[in-house]
Amino acid sequence: MSLIQDLGAQLRATSDELPTGLVTVAMEKLRGATEILMWVRETSQDPMGVPQLGNATEAAERAAAAIRVAQDAIAAYLAAIGLTGDAAAPPDRDWKAGLEQRPEVRPEGGDDSPPADRLGPWWQARVAQLTGEPAPKDDSDQAAPGGQAKPGGDTADLLRRVASGVRSGDKAKVGRDLHSADAATGLALSAMTSPVLHRLAGDLLGHEPRPDDFERLRSASAGRVRSLLPGTSPAVLETLLARICRVPVQKEPDRPAGHPADNAVTAGVLTGVLLARLGRDASSLDPNAPDPLRRPEAADAR
Repeated sequence: MSLIQDLGAQLRATSDELPTGLVTVAMEKLRGATEILMWVRETSQDPMGVPQLGNATEAAERAAAAIRVAQDAIAAYLAAIGLTGDAAAPPDRDWKAGLEQRPEVRPEGGDDSPPADRLGPWWQARVAQLTGEPAPKDDSDQAAPGGQAKPGGDTADLLRRVASGVRSGDKAKVGRDLHSADAATGLALSAMTSPVLHRLAGDLLGHEPRPDDFERLRSASAGRVRSLLPGTSPAVLETLLARICRVPVQKEPDRPAGHPADNAVTAGVLTGVLLARLGRDASSLDPNAPDPLRRPEAADAR
């Protein structure tokens, strides 16, 4: 191997190791935390950390943008020195970063059991309002067909079960699976789905989502999302699609903060809708599943 080829291999390895997916997930977690606090502070004059979280989110957004610029610069440099093959981007694995299960870090000497929700069944109440499906009357009804509920457990498993219900058109199953989750597991859908939705939208379009793709994605998904979530506001889906297409979202000053569960539930259902458009099963969201190949620009989103 020549010196230039060795340099190219090291640069490509450096580019591949940049934590694009993990930074995106962290950014969405900060954004979700901000939305929850903004919702809570509707009854309080205390800002309760919202400005600080806003600053942290902006810092994460700048970090994600800097990583993308660095990757583009490395690719351009490799192409300039004649390593065109090395400059080609490798298969994207960052979109599955949030789907990988990581061990929980508990404080030393702490109780091994997860803390129970202490704010009442507000998650189930909101899910019932969004889906139109009432909460099960007893715990035995909370297990959806094909998968047992995991109280306080794996958000990735919840996403796959919800996507499976959407894919099969089973509105009742979608409601049962969402009801079976506790608030922490359900709210985590907001952060987990962000890179997944961006990848699925790109696969459907045949290229990275752009601002002018917003209307195409809305026409491809709005009807199905509305039928599965009759209680959700159209503005929630539009905000998610705007983030996918990198369209700046201008918040109206007079509009109250949305419920924190709305983004999480809508993002989970939108994931299933895009999977259905692509003809894929929910199993493709398994971190160990082979990455599907991106097909040429499709007519489905037109």
